[in-house]
Amino acid sequence: MKVVSDIYRSPKDEELYLYVDKQQGMEKVPEKLRALFGKPVHVTTMLLTAERKLARADVDRVMQTLQEQGYYLQMPPVVDDEMRAIAVQNTKLPRG
Repeated sequence: MKVVSDIYRSPKDEELYLYVDKQQGMEKVPEKLRALFGKPVHVTTMLLTAERKLARADVDRVMQTLQEQGYYLQMPPVVDDEMRAIAVQNTKLPRG
């Protein structure tokens, strides 16, 4: 299976992405999700195949979800308390 997908980033959260089938565009994305997502910022158009690797999503699941519902929402990674503490520490490091 191959799917040509447009990938959009949310202006509200830089790590929230929406994959849509290029042929269908945003027509299958529910209105409520569109409102929560914000005005989509086009990132890229990509040919998805079983051999393709994605950074934070399983390509087979993305393709199947695109086929079934017309879109795939990639959520931001979950950050636990320990990772938050590390991030805060890193922002306090001197820049040199």
